[in-house]
Amino acid sequence: MAPAIQLRLGLTADDFSSPDRGGVLSFSLEGDSINKHVRRRSGSLAKSSVRRTAFSGDLAADFDLSWLRSIITPGGVATGAPLRVADLFAGAGAMSLGLLEACRALQIPVSFEFSAELDSAKADVYSRNLAPTHVLTGALEQVLNGDLGALPTRQERELIAKLGRIDVLLGGPPCQGHSDLNNHTRRNDIRNGLVTRMARFAELFTPEFVVVENVQGVRHDRLQSASATATQLRLLGYNVEEIIVDCALLGVPQTRRRYMLVASLSKPHDVGHSLAEMARPHRPTGWAIEDLLEMSVSDVFNTEAIHAPENERRIKFLFENDLYDLPDSERPNCHRTKNHSYKSVYGRMRWDQPSQTITTGFGSTGQGRFVHPLRPRTLTPHEAARLQTIPDFFKFGEPGRTQLQKMIGNSVPPLAMAAVATQLLR
Repeated sequence: MAPAIQLRLGLTADDFSSPDRGGVLSFSLEGDSINKHVRRRSGSLAKSSVRRTAFSGDLAADFDLSWLRSIITPGGVATGAPLRVADLFAGAGAMSLGLLEACRALQIPVSFEFSAELDSAKADVYSRNLAPTHVLTGALEQVLNGDLGALPTRQERELIAKLGRIDVLLGGPPCQGHSDLNNHTRRNDIRNGLVTRMARFAELFTPEFVVVENVQGVRHDRLQSASATATQLRLLGYNVEEIIVDCALLGVPQTRRRYMLVASLSKPHDVGHSLAEMARPHRPTGWAIEDLLEMSVSDVFNTEAIHAPENERRIKFLFENDLYDLPDSERPNCHRTKNHSYKSVYGRMRWDQPSQTITTGFGSTGQGRFVHPLRPRTLTPHEAARLQTIPDFFKFGEPGRTQLQKMIGNSVPPLAMAAVATQLLR
């Protein structure tokens, strides 16, 4: 079983106030900017900056919130040969975005060489934001189609010739088959086996680093895909860690816990324990979305979903009675007439606490605690993106609401990915 990382709580701004304190992270002010200093394993410091638009006095929180609010991609100074990155099951690109921010902090140039994504709308968003050199829009297993340990197939040889060297492999294989919310094919879903394609890619390209992200339930599927992937990577010579990452302790304002497999061909980096040095106090919902309360833009990204009259009534009931949990008497019969464990469903979020895990159902009051804390409505896609720590400079274009909810709800929070990648690469 993967160990859960235990991170320190109760940190103050003083823990992050000076680049001379000797920790992994420190922050300083310079004019109208906040600087982030990352201590490399060599002992030297790397610096990145963001224009300051948040002023709580906690420089770590202000740096991250200013980054989230940025409408222009923050720049940086990078030297040396670029890291060549491949992202499989890439989604809209949030995992790569987290890696990009880690590399910006470490002053490492990055080149996204390959993205693979079945959904063309997500693939378009990835390309718009990260400009990969090669894009596969379709089923990865039709190209990466050899068995583990077998000689490369014709399609795989063509892919090797096209991509050349890959330094970092990322991937978030489909997780619906592992999710505890999936009561139909959980633990026995054919998609669960796609995680082994990560090991196959590593076998063919031998990247220096591999990061696989998924829901916690990936450890329990009947195909034992995660275990097989970890075993195969170890046979290839990788140092492999399997950890449970509590995203709330890495700056993400939601109660999201995810499985990550982190592998390196060099010496072990003990990423799970070293993440403790980057712990932050829990950030509440209001921290991320306060400036969006009075948004006047009326596009899909900034407006809430329309609900059936009965669900509109339930939302109003919460506010009229100053409640955060909907009583069973106000719920549908499937909740009212039997015992259930869905207390958060139809619920209202709390302004001063992290949100529950953001899912693709964040626009529906019947799919979780997604009623806004201060407004009688559910979250807008913009608010959900902020809670996922997807910054404003990340451009989704103009997809429909359903596509937006899938892209945002299925994303790896970039701030959590940035913390993991920083510890892996520094």
